[in-house]
This record gives sequence, C-alpha cells and structure tokens, in this order.
Amino acid sequence: MTDIRAFNRDAWDRQVQGGNQWTVPVGPESIARARADDWSVLLTENVPVPREWFPPMRGLRILGLACGGGQQGPIFAAAGAQVTIFDNSPAQLARDREVAAREGLDIRTVEGDMRDLSAFADESFDLVFHPVSNLFIHEIRPVWREAARVLRQGGALLAGFMQPIVYIFDFEELDKGNFLVRHTIPYSDIEVYGEEKLRAEDRPAEFGHSLSDQLAGQTEAGLAIVGVYEDHHADLVLSRHIPTYLATRAVKL
Repeated sequence: MTDIRAFNRDAWDRQVQGGNQWTVPVGPESIARARADDWSVLLTENVPVPREWFPPMRGLRILGLACGGGQQGPIFAAAGAQVTIFDNSPAQLARDREVAAREGLDIRTVEGDMRDLSAFADESFDLVFHPVSNLFIHEIRPVWREAARVLRQGGALLAGFMQPIVYIFDFEELDKGNFLVRHTIPYSDIEVYGEEKLRAEDRPAEFGHSLSDQLAGQTEAGLAIVGVYEDHHADLVLSRHIPTYLATRAVKL
C-alpha cells in the first residue's frame, strides 16, 4: 500500500455510515451537563479521564488530535473551551459540525494527517487531546513531535493508545480463547492481512507500536509524562487477563 492515510480516511468514512460506536455524536443531555460543568470524556474505551488532568476549561485552547466523531470536542466547547478538531476523516469531522450546529457551539474542524500539523503555528494550544487513534498510522514519533510543537510551554498532551501486547496474538485463535503468539511488534495489518482482505472486511488498517515509540517518543519530543492509567477493552478476551489500553498525561517542558 502506498497511501495508508487515504486508505484509512475512506475506511473511517464508511465506519461513520455504518454507525461505529466511535462515530456516534453526543446528545443534547451531555451538552447540557457540560455547560453546567458536569462532564467527562474518554481517552480509552471505558475509564473516564481524571478531571484533575484538565486545567480550567473556560477559554482553554484545545486541539482534538485525530479526535473526530462529535464526542469529546463538543463537550469541551460546551464547557467553555476554544476547540479545534483535527481528523483524517471528513465524515468524522462532519459529526462535530453536526453537534456544533445543533447546540450553537463554536468548533473549528480541520482535515489532515496526524503526523503533520503544519496548519497550526508553534505554541497554538494549551492542551492536545489525542484519544486512541495512533493505531491507524504506521509511524507515531512524528505525531508526538508535532503535538509538542503546537503546545505552549507548560501545556499538556493527553493521549490514549493500545498496549502492544494486543497485536502479538493470532486474532482468530484469540477469539476462541487460544493465546497463540504469532505476530511481532511493530505490527502491521497490511503485512498480516493485505489490502484486499481489509477492503473485503471493510475496516481500517491497524498498526501496533512499541512502548518505546509510544512513551520514549513523547519524552524525546520534549514532553514529561506525569500521569498514567490503564483500561480494558469491553469485548476482547485478552482484556480479562491484562489491561489493553494505556493513557498518559505529558507536559511540555
């Protein structure tokens, strides 16, 4: 495959059409609670992000990085933040605009590659919110470098991502409860399944990254990791034995 970004852009547009749970925007009741400062958001699948990980929302400049879908961005905007949502999928960005129009919110949307934030000047944001999404790109160190560049000094990156152990098992056997190690990290759906099979199954290509790329990648970009928590998939057999998500809070030095 020569253009992973284009492949996954089209795949996620179809996920929106199919009603994937991460493409369903928040309802009016969630916006009403956020306006009353009663809100929570997810970086991973189930565990809400600790509220102490956020500065006061009023006037906070937030970049939702690979964060389309109308789920977190509208909550931030309703709580008083200045919100920009950056995503690879036009259909996902349309979800944020849909909620903004419905609720009278001011949300800027920008389409692009999470590895290239050249649309934004240095130190443009106080907070970068990056929910589980870097599994849809084959290289992530540029993501951390760009996130650090657009953050002001002292600003924070909140990121969620997959534990690499998720990708080492034979997935069909894992569904049967058989833990057969078959793959290595870094992992690529393209190498394991091929583009034709992924298209036939109508799903985005996923990539498993090492913890060195996930964690050292952040620190080498000039960020200090000051908070960590784990989470589990709701429907993955492996999650019965070990947390399968990791979330970090990192501050720009």
